[in-house]
Amino acid sequence: MTTYIDVIRHGEPVGGRRYRGYSIDDPLTEKGWAQMRAAVPENPAWQHIVSSPLLRCRAFSEELADDLQITFTIDDDLKEIGFGAWEGKTPEEILAEDREALDHFYADPVHNRPEGAEPLDSFSQRVWNAYLKIAEEHRDKHVLVVAHAGVARAITANILHMSLDDVYSRLRVEYGAIICSSIDEGTPPKLIIKAGR
Repeated sequence: MTTYIDVIRHGEPVGGRRYRGYSIDDPLTEKGWAQMRAAVPENPAWQHIVSSPLLRCRAFSEELADDLQITFTIDDDLKEIGFGAWEGKTPEEILAEDREALDHFYADPVHNRPEGAEPLDSFSQRVWNAYLKIAEEHRDKHVLVVAHAGVARAITANILHMSLDDVYSRLRVEYGAIICSSIDEGTPPKLIIKAGR
């Protein structure tokens, strides 16, 4: 038997582009809602939804669970990574304070964290633990995880045995993007590349 776990990133949030971690709880814009609804395939096979507690994920999860008449739970460990002193700031605001901060961060996000930010390795471990718990609790089912770009990257990094800083610099996760994985009994998880609708 096979367990399937799909991870969808939330849609566009209110407030525009800014560093939005676990302490910023903006809702989706109308465009964000449209992005999420458009991402749902026809006749989805999902049997359960697990969501980040943040509003940009939770509100859509509640709507979709109701539409599909399936169960829905929240997992606090699926929150986005914390950005510390950058929480809520735009790239322009960060550049105004320190012109080289973003360059250093993207070149080496492990060693150039914003002040008070969650360490990447701690974030990666909490997300991976949540993924494994979902796989265990929903064995042989098809589960949708509604979360964040950082969560999708952390799961991808762990499945592919890549460092999270490499995945951060090389994997772009668009609003409404879905990353699919499967777990066969006794074997490690695999990523799945699916054809479009």
